[in-house]
Amino acid sequence: MNKTKSSPKHFIRSIASNDIERGVYEGLYTRFPPEPNGYLHLGHAKSICLNFGLAEDMGGRCNLRFDDTNPEKESIEYMESIKNSVAWLGFEWAHLRYASDYFEDLYGFAVQLIEKGLAYVDDLDAEQMREYRGTLTEPGKNSPSRSRDIKENLDLFARMRAGEFEEGSYVLRAKIDMSSPNIVMRDPIIYRIRYAHHYRAGDAWCIYPMYDFTHCISDALEGVTHSLCTLEFQDNREIYDWILANITIEENLLGDKGRTMPRQIEFGRMNLEYSLASKRKLVQLVNEEHVSGWDDPRLTSLEGLKRRGYTPASIRNFCAEIGVTKKDSVIEMTVLENAIRNDLEASAKRVFGVLQPLKVVITNYPEDTTESFTVKNHPKDEEMGTRELSFSREVYIDREDFMMDPPTDFFRLSPGKEVRLRYGYAITCDDVITDDAGEIIELHCRYDPLSAKGKTADGRKIKGIIHWVNAADAINVETRVYDRLFTAANPGAADDFIALINPNSLQTYADAKVEASVLHADPEDRFQFERVGYFCFDSKDSASGKLVMNRTVSLRDTWAKQQR
Repeated sequence: MNKTKSSPKHFIRSIASNDIERGVYEGLYTRFPPEPNGYLHLGHAKSICLNFGLAEDMGGRCNLRFDDTNPEKESIEYMESIKNSVAWLGFEWAHLRYASDYFEDLYGFAVQLIEKGLAYVDDLDAEQMREYRGTLTEPGKNSPSRSRDIKENLDLFARMRAGEFEEGSYVLRAKIDMSSPNIVMRDPIIYRIRYAHHYRAGDAWCIYPMYDFTHCISDALEGVTHSLCTLEFQDNREIYDWILANITIEENLLGDKGRTMPRQIEFGRMNLEYSLASKRKLVQLVNEEHVSGWDDPRLTSLEGLKRRGYTPASIRNFCAEIGVTKKDSVIEMTVLENAIRNDLEASAKRVFGVLQPLKVVITNYPEDTTESFTVKNHPKDEEMGTRELSFSREVYIDREDFMMDPPTDFFRLSPGKEVRLRYGYAITCDDVITDDAGEIIELHCRYDPLSAKGKTADGRKIKGIIHWVNAADAINVETRVYDRLFTAANPGAADDFIALINPNSLQTYADAKVEASVLHADPEDRFQFERVGYFCFDSKDSASGKLVMNRTVSLRDTWAKQQR
């Protein structure tokens, strides 16, 4: 079986190791802090593997914490999906935390800032606030509310919590520096009024803290040592440190008093070719039904990848392969596809599957006779055992393996030509049966009874070898062949990304046939349909009386050839 690659050394690991060696921290404590407002995708997997993987490698701990301070967009459905995805990837959290657990604490820390004269209640509307903020080249200017006295600010903030004001009428802002070259530091909003039901807190609150205020305090309360985030939060590091420097945390959840504050470190995002990471555009894909849902196997959501047949090991190996860098990166889709190919090449059972079945009647084979061939489940792994492949007078081959008038380099079946049925006999096509419309519906062939086990009595060489299934016990299965969702490497950059959807990203074969051994497999098993690709059972649509199988990936990269 293919093992998950060990996490390589990278700059964050070096920083964390150095901090611990110097005694800045006793050990490593990280966290993965998603907002429960959607399903996780491959970019989140990189952060999961970094935070949890680094903690595993360094003997530390990692929390799963939900940054749930935006009640309009969050739900239990998303929360449960995130928990399942993290567990599916093979990670265990030290503690399950929620930012909403800290609502009372956060309110208290906001009061601390007001009492120190470092926060004030502001009544500028959104347009005025933008005007006062200034630009990258021009400083901002102070709000008239900035000079409110502490007592009035405390009173207004308490009344905000009590629900006395309308949404948008007041906000609480940190009082920092309206002329700062870092716009994030120009008196950022730290609380706003929202009359929205919270999926955990219910209607207990009508004011909610902003991310920049919540995140750093949550880290400190939990005893997190290294707060790892992507590069878009680099400018926010200054407000992260400012807030923690200006509040007093008497004791964190570990029971530590006066503990050294966490350190924020940024790393580059991963952008995957032929896919989207924008939540807004993904929502459009789902809502307009260009895909079947958030778990559509063409998406790079973790739910979609799981349903398509990607393994946890392949995702972890992919994340190890792309590494952790200080710059954003664009990763070729081939890197992801090779990760699952390498995993399934080593772990998938081999079976026969025919996507477009064409019946072959072997006219000189005895009727009412069945024999079997013992074949390996994996050519290189004896421990995967063997299976019996039944054979009789009628078999199915794939329609693509027959051609009426083939070119000279076609080494499959055609009129008068001989091929070998893999693991079985050599057959020669004598007659082609068509329907009234001229469509080929059946082939009549004869077999050489002395050609079993890859040999012929006269020593003749047979170039063509094709796969097949026994018609007598073949299983009907709907197969779905998935490909890249977009025809362009960077669909998110297009004005109309919908126009770039690949019309061949899903091809369904309703009457495919697979060998009978598949019925005895476990639902989680993956298979290599020999000469076709890697497949798995569809976990959602397969039901009693109807089997659905999804192609995870082709046997080799066909896109590289198409792009030449």
